[in-house]
Amino acid sequence: MALELTDANFDELVLKSDKPVLVDFWAEWCGPCRMVGPVVEELAKEYEGIAVVGKVNVDNNPGISMKFGIRNIPALLFFKDGEIVDKQIGAVPKSVLAEKLSKQLA
Repeated sequence: MALELTDANFDELVLKSDKPVLVDFWAEWCGPCRMVGPVVEELAKEYEGIAVVGKVNVDNNPGISMKFGIRNIPALLFFKDGEIVDKQIGAVPKSVLAEKLSKQLA
C-alpha cells in the first residue's frame, strides 16, 4: 500500500530515502486523482522493497505542497537521493509511471 506522506514525515520518508521515491500529490475532490489513485497503489505493491511509493493529500499537507510548488493535481514527482528527477502532471496510463519509476532504479 502507498505510504501516507505528511508535512511531518516527508523529509524522513522521501528526502532521506536510499531508494527512488514516487510521490502522488492528490485531493479527495479531484476526479483525475481518483483515476490515478488505484494505479499508484498497484505500483506500490509491484515496487515494494525496491522503491518507495507514497501519497500526499494536498488539503491536509499545505506545507509540503507549497514547498514543491504544486498547483495542479494529480502531480506525481519522482525523487532520487532527495532531489526531484522527474515529474508527471495529470492522469496518465500506468505504463508511463512505471517506466519513469523504473528509470530511477537503473
